[in-house]
Amino acid sequence: MSQGFVLNRSQLTLALALMAVGIVSIFILNGTELDIAGKNFTSIGLLLGGLLFYSGILVIVGMFKNETYLSVALLLPSIVAVAIFVYGFIAWSIRVSLSKWKGLLPDYTWVGLQQYTDLFHDPRFLIDVRNTGVFTVGFIAGCLIIGLGLAILLDQRLKGEALFRGIFLFPMSISFIASGVVWGWLMNPATGDRITGINLIFKMLHLDFLISLWQTTPPPWGMAFTVIPAVWQLSGFTMALYLGGLRSISEEIREAARVDGASEFQIYRYIILPLLQPVTLSAVIILGHMSLKIFDLIVAIGRKDLRLDVPGIYMWNTTFDGTNYAQGAAIGVLMLISVAILVVPYLIYSMRTEAEL
Repeated sequence: MSQGFVLNRSQLTLALALMAVGIVSIFILNGTELDIAGKNFTSIGLLLGGLLFYSGILVIVGMFKNETYLSVALLLPSIVAVAIFVYGFIAWSIRVSLSKWKGLLPDYTWVGLQQYTDLFHDPRFLIDVRNTGVFTVGFIAGCLIIGLGLAILLDQRLKGEALFRGIFLFPMSISFIASGVVWGWLMNPATGDRITGINLIFKMLHLDFLISLWQTTPPPWGMAFTVIPAVWQLSGFTMALYLGGLRSISEEIREAARVDGASEFQIYRYIILPLLQPVTLSAVIILGHMSLKIFDLIVAIGRKDLRLDVPGIYMWNTTFDGTNYAQGAAIGVLMLISVAILVVPYLIYSMRTEAEL
């Protein structure tokens, strides 16, 4: 395809008009404020002015016959925004973590890895690491086992399958804060006259031996109980992943195995489960990075209970309550590294698989 430029006067006029309106809007709003009904809309006006100006540029770029130019021009704002607001802020956080900024006034004095070494000698941070490990293992294992079981049941072509799919997926639509508040009431460790939730059901059924302290149980079991609401909320998502994988396996493979005398258990053990390994890997990556960054569910259930502390909560308290921005940034960087260790190998594996195909 030719990469020449085809001049279209009407499009050029439109482009120049958009660019002119955009520049004038930005120039005017830089010197005055845009007040509507007593509210300041200056920033929105500046954004719209910038969009008008860039729209004019896109019209001009669209006159080139090479669609690559237009594609790059359309993606450029997103690329710049990601570069600034994602990678730029990551770089800034790393720089802050290498300083001794503590207090409201910035202090970028270089201290190297001091904040990181202090964290690994901090008993609270070591508890956070242990709690995150307990939560991650229980969360991933619970979601995989329950999700796979539900997917196998739905794969039997039961009546009302669509209804059951909706029921299993519904918890995923609820925020962790909302479900955490409800589950905090259900797992209320109070006893006596204040007993509520699941413990009250156990008491009414005369199953007192099942009454538990739930999240207030001594570590690490208290953290393990917080896995229950997380698994309840995300096992349906895992079910959907596995169900899609099961439906992608040809029925002819199963029939051939049955003809050879394989039982249903052997079919799942030696044929279906190995074929579901890519789905399992994807589920582990998705669930793993969610568990490493868990914050809202633990806050809703445990409030300020240090026995349920995780790095996300510690980072919030250190940064905003203790105004220790350097150490808070260090915790954030360590969380980023832990997620990267989990996600980056998966991305490399995915790219290599696509290249082989």
